Amino acid sequence: MTAVPEKISTYLRMIKFSHSIFALPFAFTSAIIASSGIPTLKQIFWIIIAMVGARSGAMGLNRIIDLDIDRKNPRTSSRELPQGIISLSEALAFVIVSFGLMVFSAYMLNPLCLKLSPIAIVVLILYSYTKRFTWASHFVLGLSIAGAPLGAWIAVKGTLDMEIIALGTAIVFWLAGFDILYALQDIDFDKEHGLYSIPKRFGLRKSLYLSRIFHMLAFALFVINGLIFNLNGFYWTGIVITGVLLIYEHSLIREDDLRKLNMAFFNMNGYISMTIFVFTLMDYLI
Repeated sequence: MTAVPEKISTYLRMIKFSHSIFALPFAFTSAIIASSGIPTLKQIFWIIIAMVGARSGAMGLNRIIDLDIDRKNPRTSSRELPQGIISLSEALAFVIVSFGLMVFSAYMLNPLCLKLSPIAIVVLILYSYTKRFTWASHFVLGLSIAGAPLGAWIAVKGTLDMEIIALGTAIVFWLAGFDILYALQDIDFDKEHGLYSIPKRFGLRKSLYLSRIFHMLAFALFVINGLIFNLNGFYWTGIVITGVLLIYEHSLIREDDLRKLNMAFFNMNGYISMTIFVFTLMDYLI
């Protein structure tokens, strides 16, 4: 009986399920704004299933596409696929089932979600290849994660409207900003193996500056989002906290000291996504 829970746990580690904290709260933030309160239980359920399916499929496929790279990189060589803990065929089956869940969830939500689901899958697949030919791969990953608020908006409204674009664009810059920090770990490896990233292209110092600029743009777009939807005190309190968290995140990393990189990458950005979600929810409920 313990084999099944252990296998599930292995798959969750493969796709870094804990990193769902980056996208899922923004999907709910968008759904709350779209419905001016709490979406229906049906919408909440199928948004969750769609998000889990999309992210699981994307991460599983990324592991398959990057298998040779992960085997060579000391940072990733202990992952489940390089170690043979999960076989290639098992990973492929996992990806197919995950994307199938995403498409079925889109079908259960509304016709536009279903029509756009292939485009979402193409963007999710594209990211895994971009590091092979462009340092702008961080933005493609940002676009992938921006699919969370955009998709949730469509799930509730049944339309894609200009009002939600500011929030989606904020996610692109926010994600790109902290993905640059994450990529600092692999500068030497990327140079050695011909991979592309902003840290490899511009160096450590300029990458830190670019990350800060992208996060300032993201913060400005979070402000614009609040103005577009005429949000109130709780939302603005959350935005102030978000600004403080962004400043603290960048204070953790210096050009000569990257020891707190994982804390800046995971902890701070998890707090940011949850802060915006919780305070947006409070804005509509209280």
